[in-house]
Amino acid sequence: MELKQIVLRLARNEGYPEGDRDQGYVITAPLNADAKLDVDAWREAKKHCTVKRFHPDDELAADGLLTHRGSHWYFHYDEDGEGPDEPLYRLADHQLLHGSYVTIAHGEDADPLTYQVDDIRVVKI
Repeated sequence: MELKQIVLRLARNEGYPEGDRDQGYVITAPLNADAKLDVDAWREAKKHCTVKRFHPDDELAADGLLTHRGSHWYFHYDEDGEGPDEPLYRLADHQLLHGSYVTIAHGEDADPLTYQVDDIRVVKI
């Protein structure tokens, strides 16, 4: 099976007028022919569908899984210190193409932040 490794970097947001290339996520997941997350392929390969949050502050970095509940996608972290599940705003509707944007709510009280797809690579499992 073929998965995609999708690199998201913090885009321009309030407090980040130039964005921040050192903050973001690396998602490993299946995409369909329309460059959208493929829920059926995810079900077959979900143990390989991961997320890595990277940040200059090691305390804010985390590893987890890409999960799906109902019609929504989440980043799920298995350790309390890594924070709660992060909902992905309408991710099922987004094409994950180079340059496209994704909104992620990091933490329960934090404002959602926008990230931009910076790179996409093929990963064989």
